[in-house]
Amino acid sequence: MNGHLGDRALVLGGSMAGVLAARVLAESYHEVLVIDRDKVLGVSSPRKGAPHTVHAHGLHARGHQILEELFPNLTDELRAAGVPIGDLGEMRWYFDAKRLLPARTGLTSITAPRPVLEHHVRSRVATLPNVKFLERHDILGLVGTPDHARIVGVRVQRRAPQATEEVLDADLVVDATGRGSRTPAWLEEFGYQRPEEERIKIGLAYTTRHYRTRPEWFDGVQSINPVASPEHPRGAFFGQVGPDTCILSLTGILGDYPPTEPDAFLEFARSLPIPDVYEAIRDGEALDDPVSFRFPASVRRRYERLTRLPERLLVMGDAVCSFNPVYGQGMSVAAIEALTLRDHLREGRPPQPQRFLKDIARVIDTPWEISAGGDLDFPQVEGRRTIKVRVGNAYLARLRYAATKDDEVTNGFMRVAGLIDPPQALMRPRMLGRVLRHAVRRPSTAPVAVSKREPGQ
Repeated sequence: MNGHLGDRALVLGGSMAGVLAARVLAESYHEVLVIDRDKVLGVSSPRKGAPHTVHAHGLHARGHQILEELFPNLTDELRAAGVPIGDLGEMRWYFDAKRLLPARTGLTSITAPRPVLEHHVRSRVATLPNVKFLERHDILGLVGTPDHARIVGVRVQRRAPQATEEVLDADLVVDATGRGSRTPAWLEEFGYQRPEEERIKIGLAYTTRHYRTRPEWFDGVQSINPVASPEHPRGAFFGQVGPDTCILSLTGILGDYPPTEPDAFLEFARSLPIPDVYEAIRDGEALDDPVSFRFPASVRRRYERLTRLPERLLVMGDAVCSFNPVYGQGMSVAAIEALTLRDHLREGRPPQPQRFLKDIARVIDTPWEISAGGDLDFPQVEGRRTIKVRVGNAYLARLRYAATKDDEVTNGFMRVAGLIDPPQALMRPRMLGRVLRHAVRRPSTAPVAVSKREPGQ
């Protein structure tokens, strides 16, 4: 423990953002209590409170670096457990129906199922002597001082018959409950303003099925990823998640939902802009039935713009910003936020909410620019397209095409996508020269119409 900032910190939510918050809070509080509505310890499969975890997830390079810093030798532990690990740039990436040239980037790609990765991280946190998990408890609300100027606890209730409400005292409360966070409503109840929200309505749906892997499907790489684009709005992540298991998550936007009926699921895979995925699974051994998950909109809550907030209340992870999951940013952003929290704790006093949330907003700015800007490249997506967004998307189309010709462009692109380098790195003179050498004009591609269908049709 680096310093004593209080007796107890409460973390609301036991998913990735919550357990990473608990890891750094354990350095500064005598007791850290993680509260979740589900059983979470020892769980390495999708749970009721996190249905999205059945689908493909990514851990970006920066997120991996932070996890390895917080949990030394985690990568070796995952590898020993059979989790596929490789180089981010050596996957088979397809943008605009064209394959990027593979590049050895030195950036680690971990394609563990989300519940498996969370299980390993959560198990590490649970071994800390001052961290405890309170499972199967509903979080009912915050407890404040009489003037509501400071949060002093949380009301909870065990998920069991005849259970009664309890109050847990706290010196700090961290909300990491995800996109369904009730903090905006709780603030309003206490006389504060709700944060403004920015929404990018993408109308995304994932439909996922697992298969028994055949060695010839991946030819030595971890995954085959045809990424959706305006001209080819159907996408997929088809990757290895274990020694003999792979996952296929099909994606569709704006109501074009990948179906859950097996034959229709196969037909949707056949409609992808590259044949690789369909040709692999058409006679493959499916291990389960397709399941679907809808993501209506990316949401960013602008807590940093509030002029008043109660003391001793912080918000992190998807509770602040829920990104379009196809960009795979959520876990990595949560990891960067955890380091931000640690920086504030090391100042030797409890974090001040407004300062902390302003720093969190700066963490979010770049990934939000990447994902929200990318979504606005789809003409049907509603939203304000600034000159920066329009110019950026036009340049990225050229850059992606250049990456089909030049592995140095692939390397630079992956470093930005992996949240290692800022987007401005793609505009440096050397990179700009490589891009313009191959694509002075935005490459033209015949558009593919988006046809709306309901899941299961």
